[in-house]
Amino acid sequence: MPRLRADVEIGPTDKDFASGLLVDLAAAVGRARQGAQVALTTRRAVDEDLARWSRFTGNPVVGTTQEVDGWRYVVRVGGVEQQEADERPIGSRLWLYTNFDCNLACDYCCVRSSPSAPRRELGLEQVRRIARQAGALGVADLLVTGGEPFLLEDIGPILLACAEAATTTVLTNGMLFAGRRRDALQALPRDRVVLQVSLDSPDPALHDRHRGAGSWAKAVRGIAVARGLGFRVRVAATVATDGDEEALLAYFARETIPEQDRLVRRIALRGFAEDGVALARGDLRPEPTITASGVYWHPVGATDDDFFVTSDPLPLARAFEAVRRAWEEERRFATTLASVFHCA
Repeated sequence: MPRLRADVEIGPTDKDFASGLLVDLAAAVGRARQGAQVALTTRRAVDEDLARWSRFTGNPVVGTTQEVDGWRYVVRVGGVEQQEADERPIGSRLWLYTNFDCNLACDYCCVRSSPSAPRRELGLEQVRRIARQAGALGVADLLVTGGEPFLLEDIGPILLACAEAATTTVLTNGMLFAGRRRDALQALPRDRVVLQVSLDSPDPALHDRHRGAGSWAKAVRGIAVARGLGFRVRVAATVATDGDEEALLAYFARETIPEQDRLVRRIALRGFAEDGVALARGDLRPEPTITASGVYWHPVGATDDDFFVTSDPLPLARAFEAVRRAWEEERRFATTLASVFHCA
């Protein structure tokens, strides 16, 4: 996991919880504002003590890294803003990271995708195996993301395999809907495939600042192409402030985008992001997510060790059971209500 920023730093120190570290941590947390992040670096192992303290006080550990001076633990002060409860059973939605390379290098990408990122491709045959088992298990929604899925030569067959199993939503920046990719779109069933295109602001300035010059205009053009081909298009935004969200919602209203096709979420402090909402595993209801490396708790942390569940995605029923067991373990010690962080 990348090194997270902190508002307060404790250490490096040789203390542990029995020799004064608990007193230092409690004092720092007591002085900090709600949502602040407190880091402590110690040369002694405190994982178990810190986990118990976290569960007892409701201040989750959101990151751990090994550094030159010891282990650095980052604690968030208090819970996160809760969203509405989501009662969908675990396994009703399944995420697939088809690849991690991307034609953009967005500065808050939660999985560090970019043109130079290794592809780490899931592969058509693996997708077909997963999709067949997903259909048999009654998965209602398959969500395909990356990276940028439309960089893949075989994205058409991949999406056809998914659509045969369940309603499929493809997360994309919408910039590649031309040539053979447009041909691939043409072959997809409109009643089974939804395109979710990222658009972060009502004009190019903010979107292009985060995603790259010219990307806003290309995304808008991609939305028009997809609609022209008869697809349902959801428009998804990643924002940092209430003001950004209000401006987007006003834009959605002017563009007569239906409410069910609007998604606005905050930046998650994962991947490339240097600020945003710090999310621990226990903060989130799990949404099983498969990558080339295995199964993860949620798509927002699909490259981070703390969200890793198992290296074996198949059989899918066993992978879902591993996520359910991990969820029950989290719930045993939960001191805050897990919420939904909407990626789609």
